Amino acid sequence: MKPDFKLNFRKRKKISTLLGLNLDGSRLEGVVLHRTNGSLAVQQTFTAQLTLDPLTAAPELVGREIRNQLDAAGVRERDCIVGVPLKWVLTAQTEMPPLAEADAASLLQLEAERGFHTDVAQLQIAHSTSPLAGGKKFVLLAGIHNPHVTALESILTAAKLKPASFTLRLTAMVPAGDGKADGVVALALGETHVGLQITSGGGVVALRALEGALTEEGGRRELQADFVARETRITLGQLPPELRATVKRIRIFGPRDLARQLADELELKLEPMGLPVEVVAAFAPNEFGVQIPAEAAPSAAFSLAARYLVTQKSALEFLPPKPNLLEQLAAKYASGRWRTVGLASAAAGLLVIGTFGFQQFQLWHLRSQWNRMATQVGELEKVQDQIRQYRPWYDRSFKNLSILRELSLAFPEDGSVTAKNIQIHDGSAVTCSGTARDYAALLAMQAKLRSAPGVSKVNLEQVRGKAPMQFVFGFTFNPGGGSEH
Repeated sequence: MKPDFKLNFRKRKKISTLLGLNLDGSRLEGVVLHRTNGSLAVQQTFTAQLTLDPLTAAPELVGREIRNQLDAAGVRERDCIVGVPLKWVLTAQTEMPPLAEADAASLLQLEAERGFHTDVAQLQIAHSTSPLAGGKKFVLLAGIHNPHVTALESILTAAKLKPASFTLRLTAMVPAGDGKADGVVALALGETHVGLQITSGGGVVALRALEGALTEEGGRRELQADFVARETRITLGQLPPELRATVKRIRIFGPRDLARQLADELELKLEPMGLPVEVVAAFAPNEFGVQIPAEAAPSAAFSLAARYLVTQKSALEFLPPKPNLLEQLAAKYASGRWRTVGLASAAAGLLVIGTFGFQQFQLWHLRSQWNRMATQVGELEKVQDQIRQYRPWYDRSFKNLSILRELSLAFPEDGSVTAKNIQIHDGSAVTCSGTARDYAALLAMQAKLRSAPGVSKVNLEQVRGKAPMQFVFGFTFNPGGGSEH
């Protein structure tokens, strides 16, 4: 993560016309919006199927393909905002105690290094916070690999476009709000996956790309609604209780037939949670705070451009910072005109002196703070080193092995019930799928599993076929708790 402090004396240009682009797999969706007198007007819209992969093909070729699509649609606008694929995003979650701003930034840096299984220097990281009790904050860290961002910038340059923002379609379609609004589960049906976002307390608290939720069978897309319902329930269960309690509804975006199918399934599967499910077919009247065309259908490209034009800042921004003043001056005065070289050199010299002077002051101030806390930090680091060194020696639970042992003991030795796939979430929630010779054998196996120590909430989620039959069931394992009878 990079510090927020930077020198930038250039005033940001106010944009009144903007091209919104949403990239979803090979599908590119675009809309050009113009803002004037408190309203938004649509100038052009288009959709296109790209033949080149932005991450593997040469940026110049991908940019040329996009430029050809823009020319065919009559789009001449250069300023754009891009909704990057959710599949590109890595996420981590943490809780942060009440801290000063500088200390909070340092803690987030440490949490990013701990939470991401990659070098954070190779990530463009953004974060969103939501308040918790006691002055604490729940923080969602989201990162995109720098090569992905660099490739996207090169593609846009080749397409003769100038990016104003890189963000996510879901954060534009369902913004985080002001902290007083109810929490929302947003589901967006994409080309190959379902995007999931949960907002609560004025921040984004969960982001996932549910791969495998949409499959291709016989030339048509099939929705795995059971899978989406299960993953939605799991994601909600992983949130702190006080944030989960604020979530009051589910909103679904996408093709109407698939969205309605998913809504029906979620209403059935998540009925105990009491969450109403809405298929979004139109924008709310005051969705953006300005007048919008009555015929405007909910789309990622429209939402991206509209949020930017009405200055509703995205909760997660991935566009790298613009060049600083020295780089701008160097580019501006590289024309070879001797009359301007002296002025540019003098301005740059003064700026360098001022910058180094301010930097020295900052260093002196930081050294003073460090000297006051160095002893306590050293003691804490020693304690943390001991905890890291000896923690593995005190974990004697072998929880995953215990789960597999109890599960294997429950299955009959005659092979009448067999397991094909076992998934363990957070060391306690277990999902098992397989085949059974008949229903009686399956029930006998489950009865034996229920009597195993630590096993509870054995729930048969799905059964297909007769002889043999395919099944999916789940249970909770807690070695310190009692079994379910």
